[in-house]
Amino acid sequence: MEYIKAAESDTEEILMIVQDTIRAIYPRYYPQEVVDFFCKLHCRENICKDIAAGFVGVLRDDDGIVGTGCYKDDHITRVYVKPEYQGKGYGSYIMQCLENEISVKYDMAYLDASLPASHLYEKRGYQTIRHEKWDVENGRVLVYEIMAKSLPHTTTDICYDGKFFVPRENTENGEVDGNTVFSYHQRDNIVWADYSGGEIVRGYLVGTAAENGELDFYYQHINEQEQVRVGVCHSVPRVLDNGKIELSEKWQWLNGDKSKGASVIVER
Repeated sequence: MEYIKAAESDTEEILMIVQDTIRAIYPRYYPQEVVDFFCKLHCRENICKDIAAGFVGVLRDDDGIVGTGCYKDDHITRVYVKPEYQGKGYGSYIMQCLENEISVKYDMAYLDASLPASHLYEKRGYQTIRHEKWDVENGRVLVYEIMAKSLPHTTTDICYDGKFFVPRENTENGEVDGNTVFSYHQRDNIVWADYSGGEIVRGYLVGTAAENGELDFYYQHINEQEQVRVGVCHSVPRVLDNGKIELSEKWQWLNGDKSKGASVIVER
């Protein structure tokens, strides 16, 4: 699963996702005139303009584009996931990516919430600050909510919150491998992560991020042999040409043979 900037070549697929989702979901909540309004609002022309401006992202998995998100300044718009992929966490992942990008410059994120989405945004910590109405055709009225959420202030050059990493290289005395997935979180300069997969049944790390993004943390996990392993690690980040983060790590076991090792993990 990868969330990246949309390209012009993605326009038709994004348009299809947005229009199909509106037509499949919105009639349960709105009259047809309001459904038609949303379809016109998110037309090909407007999507093209936002892609050209760099506001639009797409979420890809092995089956292609499954969702899209858009933001301008501190305002999130046009978050849609294919109906058959809803309920699997894709929308939450897109929202996290958008919030991470907004938090670089802003302390708050805002959005206009339609009736189908407002309760989902509430679960993410958004609160309604006012109700709005918009007159559409045939005297119909669109009712929606303006919602806002306070974003964590990042005190480091790199924000790890909501990012996933997988090992690319590791020395023989290490236990994580390409099947291990790290799920990172960050608040201010505090960083923590859950990890599992491969030989690791369950693991957890906690530490701090320096202003330049370098990490110092302790980690502990239980492996498939039901051994508890504990260690300490220093990670140095590098932003790759594709915008993903690579972490070069120097670590040492604090139990067992207390050997040292090195690994490289990359953002998924």
